[in-house]
Amino acid sequence: MTITYFSTRGGETGLSFTDILLGGLAKDGGLYLPESWPDFSPEDFRALAGAPYSDVAYQVIAPFIGDDIPHSDLKKIIDKVYADNFSHAAVAPLVQIGPASFILELFHGPTIAFKDYALQLLGALFDYVLEQRGERVTIIGATSGDTGSAAIEACKSCKNIDIFILHPHGRTSDIQRRQMTSVIAPNVHNIALEGTFDDCQDLVKAMFNDAPFRDEMNLSAVNSINWARIMAQIVYYITSGLSLGAPDRPVAFAVPTGNFGNVFAAYAAAQMGLPIDKLIIGSNRNDILTRFFDSGEMKTGSVEPSLSPSMDIQISSNFERYLCDLLGRDTDALKTLMEKFKETGAFDVGENIMAQACNDFTAYKCDDEKTLAMMRECYEATGYSIDPHTAVGLYAGWKAREEGAISDLSIPLIALACAHPAKFPDAVQKAIGTHPALPAHLSDLESRDEKYDVLENNLQTIQTYIKERAPK
Repeated sequence: MTITYFSTRGGETGLSFTDILLGGLAKDGGLYLPESWPDFSPEDFRALAGAPYSDVAYQVIAPFIGDDIPHSDLKKIIDKVYADNFSHAAVAPLVQIGPASFILELFHGPTIAFKDYALQLLGALFDYVLEQRGERVTIIGATSGDTGSAAIEACKSCKNIDIFILHPHGRTSDIQRRQMTSVIAPNVHNIALEGTFDDCQDLVKAMFNDAPFRDEMNLSAVNSINWARIMAQIVYYITSGLSLGAPDRPVAFAVPTGNFGNVFAAYAAAQMGLPIDKLIIGSNRNDILTRFFDSGEMKTGSVEPSLSPSMDIQISSNFERYLCDLLGRDTDALKTLMEKFKETGAFDVGENIMAQACNDFTAYKCDDEKTLAMMRECYEATGYSIDPHTAVGLYAGWKAREEGAISDLSIPLIALACAHPAKFPDAVQKAIGTHPALPAHLSDLESRDEKYDVLENNLQTIQTYIKERAPK
């Protein structure tokens, strides 16, 4: 079966994987989705149980790529990425922290955050396809903390890529910033924007929607607006589910999320056949997603700094993909809703659609005080240290179990550890009184030279900056 792709806003259909890999954001402003989901039977899943991570990754990813990349080449790319760039033999190991409660450690890549699991593969796929086509691209991306460093790490040695990453000036942790700005390479450019993450994300979208600029610079994206990011993240939901008995028993996932990309990958795994009892969203004080699942209204607010800065977001871009499915893939209806959201900062959905959404997901808000308490409780009960983002997800997962949102107490709850605690040492120190050490490969990070430019929140300023630095 060859899977093709369409834009959530209806302007493009029937596209191949390599078309949407390099395109990133659809030209009509929508996001790409596969026109059908690969169908894995229980027997297919059982055959993957216990297999190495890279073998599972190949079986999960290959249907989405089809014949765009020869299967033998794709297998080599995947094997190399997960063998060379991850420090744990299991790649994404599980750690039990209580009865039927597990942490999925997604911090064994080079930048010690979950974004590595997709971006290391994305960088390799970009380089392969660009080499085959004899092309060069300019990647632009916005980051609230972790995407930027993972994207830069994946692209810094790619000879056919120039990468520009926007981060909100002063709104990431020092470790997060340094992981980006200490990579001194001619094709790497860091922009500290005087604004919020949502401002960064809006500028990236505006540049993609500026057709002459997009074509002149041959723009591409590494944010989770790029479908390949979501595709690669599906893998660790399946490997962890298989490790705990799927497909012969369901599992539940608790995911700290702001932009909805990571938890949408879990939703995709469910569409492919993985038995998931409940998907649980953890929001910090910037709780647009929790408010939606409580009220049926998606409404933006002001972005407030928190202990979990990667989730300091009020516009969840990837929610558009899920909303498209909720609307029965009615792209006209989706486009109308998104235009209303852009104009008014709000939209609501009908009762039937909301009932389906609440069947798929439940969501909980965890403010800074509860985040610190969760970090402390986990450490005192188990000796296991978690970062504030992980704490937000774990709080939501335990709350869901307490309130009966998970249908059976025996169902394994898998909480995603999306970053190493050493990425947020101040929060960890405040919670448990211990300063976490960076892994050996980052031990000198705080003494490395940095290179970045602070720029105003102005589209023309950013575009001029990029034009002056990207080779034509």
